[in-house]
Amino acid sequence: MWRELLESARNRGGSTSGASASTSLTHAEKAVGVSAPYGPASSAPHPPQQTPDVSRETSGEYDTPIGAAAERAMQILHTTHGRLPRPAQRRLFTIANQKGGVGKTTTAVNLAAALAIQGLKTLVIDLDPQGNASTALGITDRHSGTPSSYEVLLGDIPLHEALRRSPHSERLFCVPATIDLAGAEIELVSMVARENRLRTALADLDNSDFDYVFIDCPPSLGLLTINALVAAPEVLIPIQCEYYALEGVSQLMNNIEMVKAHLNPRLEVTTVILTMYDGRTKLADQVADEVRRYFGGKVLRTVIPRSVKVSEAPGYSMTIIDYDPGSRGAMSYLDASRELAQRDQPPAGEGRA
Repeated sequence: MWRELLESARNRGGSTSGASASTSLTHAEKAVGVSAPYGPASSAPHPPQQTPDVSRETSGEYDTPIGAAAERAMQILHTTHGRLPRPAQRRLFTIANQKGGVGKTTTAVNLAAALAIQGLKTLVIDLDPQGNASTALGITDRHSGTPSSYEVLLGDIPLHEALRRSPHSERLFCVPATIDLAGAEIELVSMVARENRLRTALADLDNSDFDYVFIDCPPSLGLLTINALVAAPEVLIPIQCEYYALEGVSQLMNNIEMVKAHLNPRLEVTTVILTMYDGRTKLADQVADEVRRYFGGKVLRTVIPRSVKVSEAPGYSMTIIDYDPGSRGAMSYLDASRELAQRDQPPAGEGRA
């Protein structure tokens, strides 16, 4: 269908009406060659191709929405290769940045959804009392008392009892946050081993088959964030391509080093992702260059563009992968997820957790 639309857009300048640029998640799964969980890829492998430029939301070649949507969908078809390989060991990331508004929650849910659509079983643990990650994953019935990350941290229930499957994917799960989590830090202060509550709870996943786990943290460095840093061996830092981008990053790095020295010797910053990139401004390029100089090879080559579609998706309780799988934002998160998966290099001789 997309090839026909693309040809029509070329022949007629992309002029058509009554069509929507959005598709369902099922269409998106077909676009990346995914069928039943952990089955063989539905298409023959293709040689590696370069990551497309997704830094701009608009296309210069097609001047209508349907023409641009057709072009983007064709790019997805040509740049995705079906399933991603399962990591040798489950990968557990804390997504942290003490500066608010940098895209922590957006990065958590969209990377998880992008990995899930490519055949990997993913989990998002929502440790932000606002519960935005839970909402974006379609978990909207989160009244007080619902099994959530709050009860898990306090030890009232095992983690598996709080697991909820996202309605958008059979491979995407969430431990939601409720309003009760707002008081968790006060309650944790007087508890024994208060910094290790989440790490202890995660032992409940030892017999599960999750491939990737992402912990979404609040912007403040309180006990919720400390629990996330103690529980995970990898830290992923989203940094916006705007002024003051590195504000707070130095302090975050100092805090990570303190946690590593005293509570979690395995902790490492393994991944940095640039968000809210606007290719029309010199500032975005300057910030990106500065971040790459600071973090080196830890920065993903893929950047996440500033996108209206990405901002709209949570309002419909969706990730961008579900809301508009042919958009620039969806393409960029798919590319970032593949890059993240390709960086998986477990120690020799070690198997899955």
